[in-house]
Amino acid sequence: MNGIDAAHRRVIFASSLGTVFEWYDFYLYGTLAVFFSALFFPPGNETAAFLASLATFGAGFAVRPLGALLFGRIGDRIGRKYTFLITIVVMGIATALVGVLPTYAQIGIWAPILLVTLRLAQGLALGGEYGGAATYVAEHAPQGRRGYYTSWIQTTATLGFFLSLAVILACRLGFGEEAFKAWGWRLPFLLSVVLLGISVYIRLKLEESPVFAEMKAEGRLSHAPLTESFARWGNARIVLLALLGATAGQGVVWYTGQFYALFFLQNTLKLDFQSSYVLIAIALVIGTPFFVVFGKLSDRIGRKRIMVAGCLLAALTFIPIFHGLTHAVNPALAEFEERAAVAVAARDCHFRIFAKPATPCDQARDFLTKAGVSYQQRPAEAGHDVVTTIAGTRLEGFDADAYRAALDAAGYPGAADPARVNRVATVALLTLLMIYVTMVYGPIAAFLVELFPTRIRYSSMSLPYHIGNGWFGGFLPFLAAALVVVTGNIYYGLWYPIAIAAMTGVIGLLYLRETKDVDLRS
Repeated sequence: MNGIDAAHRRVIFASSLGTVFEWYDFYLYGTLAVFFSALFFPPGNETAAFLASLATFGAGFAVRPLGALLFGRIGDRIGRKYTFLITIVVMGIATALVGVLPTYAQIGIWAPILLVTLRLAQGLALGGEYGGAATYVAEHAPQGRRGYYTSWIQTTATLGFFLSLAVILACRLGFGEEAFKAWGWRLPFLLSVVLLGISVYIRLKLEESPVFAEMKAEGRLSHAPLTESFARWGNARIVLLALLGATAGQGVVWYTGQFYALFFLQNTLKLDFQSSYVLIAIALVIGTPFFVVFGKLSDRIGRKRIMVAGCLLAALTFIPIFHGLTHAVNPALAEFEERAAVAVAARDCHFRIFAKPATPCDQARDFLTKAGVSYQQRPAEAGHDVVTTIAGTRLEGFDADAYRAALDAAGYPGAADPARVNRVATVALLTLLMIYVTMVYGPIAAFLVELFPTRIRYSSMSLPYHIGNGWFGGFLPFLAAALVVVTGNIYYGLWYPIAIAAMTGVIGLLYLRETKDVDLRS
């Protein structure tokens, strides 16, 4: 933190702890979703259970905007400090309680109900956390350095990721796979109590934001911040533009570059979890300083052009980057895709999240999706429920052993061969995804704070941020995975973040104003 005095470093550190907590929880649940699908949802359909676990993951994001409204109002009426002290306590307790939840085998349908309830509590608290932290730091920062100061908050997301990966990896290696699946997965959630204790202790020592304290002393507080923020078109229009022209694209670029990339490595390319964690972690180490680079650069050239460029570059290059990952991580799969055409001609096909695949079509699609195999969908043949062709081998009806034998005969790789993984190319591609993340995320805290007046800043900035990240970004893993299941193309899920990032880039370019020279005391 070059050039930042001790008092401001303490402000940044205390404010950033909530972001560490947020991303620690995010990566815990996202990384362990494959275990949760088996533990908390009805058995019998692995793909459906996995999608259900991702939907539950998204449920926590769905209520973030409600938390933004609730805690944003409190933050604009009572103060920044006390509001995000409350949010971190609720968030920490909900995260820790996941570690003591009974499983589906123990209490049946109550297991997913309780899991969803805790995810909703986490999401509600998170809705008020980030807005408070960003506002608090920006209102302490000197004029002309807000991008630099607030960019340090963004780097702590990486710390949360590293912390979660380190804890998960230590538990998996220390307990062994069987013990980890049975009970060891609980420990990472229970350890969040330590983070909570540290966060509360430090935040209790903070003073109120000087900008807010001055406004309060002058009697200029808003009596109805929600009404001013969202019921008056002048400000509501800015909220809408902030969502569609900044945070929606930022959300999908972030989640694609980190979580979906990890999911793609493990679930589609069949790379072992240790190698996946290490490669993602290396890319994060290389990319993390660019949060500060782009935050500081935004103080000089502006926030808008950096964020717009990140969105548009991501939209243009996501598909070639993920194709490149396939060739670098699992070249045998890429070779199989090129030489072995797979097609499914079927009728009576359904897309269900919770139900076990009952029809031959559903069973065939479920099998191929879990294998990470792309396939073409064709019209049903007369007299047959499903006919699948794998590299010229015709399979009538569904038989898992026959499918597996046909794939093996065609040279399908059941897992990525560690000896053939091009680690340099993989890290380079993952780092490029990370650079896009830093471009859209590094300047955005300062941008959102500067976009709104002090009296309604907490409320106004929190809602578009959490709709963008919570709805557009939080549901990305589920929507992308569902698109792959429905279409049979392992890359088709990328069209969701591409469309959102392109929309944001265009709207941001045409309609957003630059904010870097705004006076926050207005």
